[in-house]
Amino acid sequence: MAKKPQLSRTLSGRHINMIALGGTIGTGLFLGAGDSIQKAGPAILLIYIITGFFVFSMMRALGELLLTDHNQTVFIGFIKKYLGARAGFVMGWTYWLGWIIIAMAELTAIGKYMQFWLPQTPAWLWELLFLGVLYSMNIIAVKAFGETEFWFALIKIVAIVAMILIGMIMVVFHIRSEVGVTQLSTLWQHGLIANHGHNLLAAFQMAFFAFLGVEFVGITAAETKDPLKTIPKSINSIIIRILIFYIGALLAIMTIQPWTNYSANTSPFVQVFSGIGIPAAAGIINFVILTAAASSLNSALFTTGRMIFSLSPKNSFFSQLNSHYIPMRGINLSTALIATVIGLNYIFPEDAFSMVTATASATFIVIYISLLITHIQYRKSDHFINGQKKFLMPFAPFSNYLTILFMAGVFLILLFSPATMMTTILSIIWFVVLFTISLYKVRVR
Repeated sequence: MAKKPQLSRTLSGRHINMIALGGTIGTGLFLGAGDSIQKAGPAILLIYIITGFFVFSMMRALGELLLTDHNQTVFIGFIKKYLGARAGFVMGWTYWLGWIIIAMAELTAIGKYMQFWLPQTPAWLWELLFLGVLYSMNIIAVKAFGETEFWFALIKIVAIVAMILIGMIMVVFHIRSEVGVTQLSTLWQHGLIANHGHNLLAAFQMAFFAFLGVEFVGITAAETKDPLKTIPKSINSIIIRILIFYIGALLAIMTIQPWTNYSANTSPFVQVFSGIGIPAAAGIINFVILTAAASSLNSALFTTGRMIFSLSPKNSFFSQLNSHYIPMRGINLSTALIATVIGLNYIFPEDAFSMVTATASATFIVIYISLLITHIQYRKSDHFINGQKKFLMPFAPFSNYLTILFMAGVFLILLFSPATMMTTILSIIWFVVLFTISLYKVRVR
């Protein structure tokens, strides 16, 4: 039987490390941190540590699976292998749709971010330009995608490191800002928990959203030069990145200014830079957030094209690669669907896209849980018992069950929070519909 053509392996360790790093730093931190701080106060630090621990646990399960067969195009192949064809069908198309929706929202955001500098130009023009450029990067060569993502991630990292260094310098030298002398006690002078803990659960929800996309390293596995070396290194470094970039940045923000000063509707990075006398703060942060949105769109084009390639039957139209060993037909279809948002922006208000993005976020939780269940089934299979044991997940299966329990708890928070209840119900309806389709379309081996 003919096999599918193989994807290119041109992503280096430098690319994979930066892709994995960029996957954990996005608009959830740059824009959502203000809301998180308002809900939890300094306790948000502990919430990010707890959430980051369980995200890291999920990634260790994924890492072990990836090293059992690093030729899998995407990690959905493991779900199909150990949970069955129907589960693979449901999760595969769910993951594809989730990234399509996120890409639509990010493309809409890019148009708005560009109007910050050029308010007279139409948003659709910038949306079309950015989509065209990133599409070109994705069909030229995998290395071009890796290089683009490398620089996008680097910009975000530089912004966060600058924030942390500024905070350390201001604390050490007791530099005065518009709110007073900077000192470590600023962190707790207004208490450690906001609103007597009434909104702590909602803060868990926001923290989890900030980590969405961390699994993206599982999409790049089949195009990595040395997966046995680069994948474990990238996944193991996630915990360090959480401590440095999330905890470090939030600690600096709440030390430079009291946490009560931050608004839920404004990026705390903008507020901090403005408070220490950098007048161009809004422009600087707008540029960083623009690159974060472009990075997410870039990743979406990469991911969705490979998802279609992976989900398509052998010898079908979408199972073919171009001369650069790239699934160009899948990328073309995904790009065309994402581009419809340019027209839809004239019909639907922006709130509709925010609502749909929340729906996608709820579905990601289910995908993460399915990955953990897949790992449990793998550990029970002959492939594990008789195979080579590489990069073992610590304390499995106990760690699997504990992580599943945590993520199920976050899903329940989404379901019972007024702001996200409707979108979560929509995601549940999506799963029911897709499973019903699988009963008629998918053959169980």
